[in-house]
Amino acid sequence: MTPKRPYLLRAFYEWIVDNNMTPYITVDATAEEVSVPRQHVKDGRIVLNISPTAVRDFVMDNDAVSFSARFSGAAFYVYCPIYSVLAVYSRETQEGASFPPDEYAQVKPTVAKGPSLAAVSTRAEETEEADLDSTEDLPPDEPPPPKTNKPAAKSRPALRVVK
Repeated sequence: MTPKRPYLLRAFYEWIVDNNMTPYITVDATAEEVSVPRQHVKDGRIVLNISPTAVRDFVMDNDAVSFSARFSGAAFYVYCPIYSVLAVYSRETQEGASFPPDEYAQVKPTVAKGPSLAAVSTRAEETEEADLDSTEDLPPDEPPPPKTNKPAAKSRPALRVVK
């Protein structure tokens, strides 16, 4: 059975916002994959204001809560996997829900190893390298061809999946 935390988190968030209150979440900042400003972490936890007026690009799905926000005037992208969210509550009334830490004990968070990206040369770079290597085949008494200041034709870079 899937964990109920993401569903309850979304429900309480909507309830708090619908009642014109400020939703806060408490996050375990020591959990894997958590990206929060470390200078605001106290005792391994951080409390975050996730009201629509305080955050940008807010996403709350079954896997994580993520958004951009300002901390001490500096923009920061926050990423909190659902298993790291310990509570959601209203700042004004302190009403909300806390989540048992053992809910995700059986469902170990796995880091999905997707395809990785590697830098590959463009066709123009390959052509340039081939042109440079071709001067080695010239007889020693012939001067190399003149270099032009014209930039090499640029083609779109190509990406390939490396497993």
